[in-house]
Amino acid sequence: MLLDVRNLRVDFRTRDGVAHAVNGVSYHVDAGETLAVLGESGSGKSVTAQAVMGILDTPPGRISGGQILFRGQDLLKLKGEERRRIRGAGMAMIFQDALSALNPVMTVGDQLGEMFVVHRGMSRKDARAKAVELMDRVRIPAAAQRVRDHPHQFSGGMRQRIMIAMALALEPALVIADEPTTALDVTVQAQVMDLLAELQREYRMGLILITHDLGVVADVADRIVVMYAGRIVESAPVHDIYRAPAHPYTRGLLDSVPRLDLKGRQLSAIRGLPPNLVRIPPGCSFHPRCPLAQDVCRTDEPPLYEVSDGRGSACHFWRECLHGADR
Repeated sequence: MLLDVRNLRVDFRTRDGVAHAVNGVSYHVDAGETLAVLGESGSGKSVTAQAVMGILDTPPGRISGGQILFRGQDLLKLKGEERRRIRGAGMAMIFQDALSALNPVMTVGDQLGEMFVVHRGMSRKDARAKAVELMDRVRIPAAAQRVRDHPHQFSGGMRQRIMIAMALALEPALVIADEPTTALDVTVQAQVMDLLAELQREYRMGLILITHDLGVVADVADRIVVMYAGRIVESAPVHDIYRAPAHPYTRGLLDSVPRLDLKGRQLSAIRGLPPNLVRIPPGCSFHPRCPLAQDVCRTDEPPLYEVSDGRGSACHFWRECLHGADR
């Protein structure tokens, strides 16, 4: 097993109280596997990834419990320098806003080459050559000339390719892609996702794909975990999720995706808003928005019930949801 996150908890201290951003999240990723992490904004997807990478802002964030095992080693027990050595060489992250993530006053060649200078001890000249090679690898035209350009001189799709090149520079075993297609048009989204899938097969790396867009992951993910209010509410192989979701929240996300065969019909939406993480509702945190909610949902927090081998749902009425009782 490449990455094993166990019962991870992350809190943020705010003026209004303690926000419980991640509440006992557990998932794993194997080499060559793609795990998609889905959920609305504020569900804890990115905070979990930041905790795994060791880039959580502390304060106000604080890891209050759990383990993060990378190749069997608990990252939370490592000192700062030991943790930094794993970043880049062992695991890397692709951020959703490439323009903000890249340094605007450095050329892309210097930013890509810095990885090799710091981690591999290369000369600046050799690092620049590796940068050109990487830019070619992610299909940036005229890489030898454009290596001296700055981030603002590239389109959004090209900047995202540079972020992918930077993440893959040292051939890490695990890559976390946080909303890698945000703000890109549909055609460029498809190109970026195809490129990621191709590179993952080539390097046999584990990939965690964080997104709120179910359409993005359908063809690339092996497994999906769905998060809501800092918890995993459903975990399943990708085809099981699309064929028959076992949690009302997952079904709501699927029903809200526009479909060509439903042209002219009103788009379905999940009613209400995600909960305030300082005051998460008792019982099932989704119950104020759930069409299946009953008294037990308002008082008893559901465990992650075993629906089948390798599949779980945190819903007291997962059987009814699985068989479409809410439709």
